[in-house]
Amino acid sequence: MAAVGQGHDYDWIVIGSGFGGSVSALRLSERGYSVCVLESGRRFASTDLPTSGWKVRDLLFAPRLGLRGIMRMSLFRDVAILSGAGVGGGSLVYGATLYRGSEEFQSRLTDAVGEHVDLDPHYREAERMLGVVDNPRLTPRDAVVKRAADRLGYGETCHPTRVGIFLGQPGVTVPDPFFGGQGPDRTGCLGCAECLIGCRHNAKNSLDKNYLWLAERRGTRVEPEMQVSEVRPVGAADGSDGYAIVAHRPGVFGWRKKRVIRSRGVVFAAGAIGTNKLLGDCKVRGMLPLLSDQVGEQVRTNSESLTALTPRDRNVELGLGGVSITGSAHPLPSMHMETVAFGSGGDSMKFLFAPLTPNGTRVTRPLKMLAAIVRHPIDAARVTNPVGWSRRSMVFGAMQDIEGKLSFETRKRRLGLGTRMNTRPDPLHPIPTFIPEVHEAIKLMAEELDAVPQTLVPEALLNTTVTAHILGGAVIGTSPDNSVIDGNHQVWGYRNMLVCDGSTVPWNVGANPSLTIAAMTERAMSTVPVKSAEPAGSVSEQLI
Repeated sequence: MAAVGQGHDYDWIVIGSGFGGSVSALRLSERGYSVCVLESGRRFASTDLPTSGWKVRDLLFAPRLGLRGIMRMSLFRDVAILSGAGVGGGSLVYGATLYRGSEEFQSRLTDAVGEHVDLDPHYREAERMLGVVDNPRLTPRDAVVKRAADRLGYGETCHPTRVGIFLGQPGVTVPDPFFGGQGPDRTGCLGCAECLIGCRHNAKNSLDKNYLWLAERRGTRVEPEMQVSEVRPVGAADGSDGYAIVAHRPGVFGWRKKRVIRSRGVVFAAGAIGTNKLLGDCKVRGMLPLLSDQVGEQVRTNSESLTALTPRDRNVELGLGGVSITGSAHPLPSMHMETVAFGSGGDSMKFLFAPLTPNGTRVTRPLKMLAAIVRHPIDAARVTNPVGWSRRSMVFGAMQDIEGKLSFETRKRRLGLGTRMNTRPDPLHPIPTFIPEVHEAIKLMAEELDAVPQTLVPEALLNTTVTAHILGGAVIGTSPDNSVIDGNHQVWGYRNMLVCDGSTVPWNVGANPSLTIAAMTERAMSTVPVKSAEPAGSVSEQLI
């Protein structure tokens, strides 16, 4: 295999800078490789992040519309997906909640790989790097959940969240408290509860403040606003001679500035949507014909649901104080609930919610929503006004460790105009769009608080699930017949090609999956050898 400088620009190209991409970049650079990270979103300083949800250009990512913010919203036939964009990926817009996967998940991971997988040491390392601690600041919204949980019989399961936030003296900036002075200065959390629209106060442990920060200081090059559209082997069909990666600036006219970058190896880490789209595109268009037919299969969510409560008394402010996600409860061993808030800057998030709607179908649920509006027009009017909504409201999230899946299908458009990815449900294991336990709990809390309960608009109007935790599509396994990658995250059929992001996860994590993605990537990177100093072409010069 040719060395860098003999036709290759880098040893490794990493596509994406989220939890998989950032971990990969640091660990590969530590092993002596030259690394370039290509990220489709912008680079944000803390002060560049949106001051409120109304700053649409900085909040939403839709480059064809000129929007280059931190949150991507993707609507498919069977699921609506919220994900991150920008240098740091989903860590810019997530609630900094970092839980380990359930025992069921870890057992299923072992089954998928075909041998025992011990993620504990990799979880510990990811927790150290991400600064995970117990949230010490519970809020009035946690008390609301605790009272409801007590009445429903699971109050003893309530506990503070595990978060990746610097909880020093509020508003005080100190030298790097995490990496012995090698990291950036940090500022203590103010407790503004605006983690989910971007931490402007340098307190959230987003990836640009740990993994990526350290990777760049080891020589990794991060190129923002570079959308990868093609990955092709150079020379040998299995990629052992390297790859050509075509990238351009995202947006209407970005294709005019295409670049071709050559590397010896490539890591797909663009998140479950980005990686499935790119792999599916490369397979359908014949660029990577050796990819498994399992690309896009076994896609899962956390089988979650989001509901909201807005008190009728406009003087009650449930959405202020603490971090965005402060506490958890477990009504069932397979279910995990969380209290969520957007702080004072998230009023635009109100448009994600509609009046609480019972279970039904795509025909009956919209009718039931309309009936709720007709029966309670004053309540509907109260929650239609977004002004002050995020200060007053709390959100209640639930996740389930149960089977439910769909597939991503990539097909050529008519007239040869590119490809399109959509979803196909699994008829035997559909992803739930209604959770009875959540409906029961939110109605009980609404009665106690004299509040208006709400559910997500796609659920009420389309009977479509909404997730911020899309997983799978390039899952880990034992052969190309049941997976896209092997137990070390190497893509079947190719050399020096890895997948390290949420698309590799083979089962519902049962909790926020960011820590699990980081831990699985730590494990994958531990199998990559240190770069050899021997002459190019020797056996040990092979990357993997």
